[in-house]
Amino acid sequence: MPKPLSKEMREKIIHHKKNGAKNEEIVKWLLVSKASVKRIWKIYKEEKTVEAKGYKRGRRAAFCEAKMNKIGDKIREVPDITLDELIKEFHLNISISALSRRLIKKDLTFKKRHYFQKSSFDRMSNGFGVSG
Repeated sequence: MPKPLSKEMREKIIHHKKNGAKNEEIVKWLLVSKASVKRIWKIYKEEKTVEAKGYKRGRRAAFCEAKMNKIGDKIREVPDITLDELIKEFHLNISISALSRRLIKKDLTFKKRHYFQKSSFDRMSNGFGVSG
């Protein structure tokens, strides 16, 4: 992707357009593409600015911060809820592993409760045939 035109160059294009110059003339004088002249003039008319437009890069977030807070509240309320249950309850369009990474990033880890009792027997051997 080419670099955006400098603010100075954008101001020159706007100045020439305001003074009635045609796009073809501006292209010859400033050595820019006709598409750039049209685009800059259109942005100036709509937004009244010559600043370069900032572009967001990367993927759009699967859900907003407010939903993440609700998920965090649910985890604190029901600490043994599964990731699959969270996805179904909040109607998330996200994989289990992606949700897990998001929760870890927010320090929202949780442990499952064990539904069995601990053995009442002590360890009988150390694994080498010698007790104790």
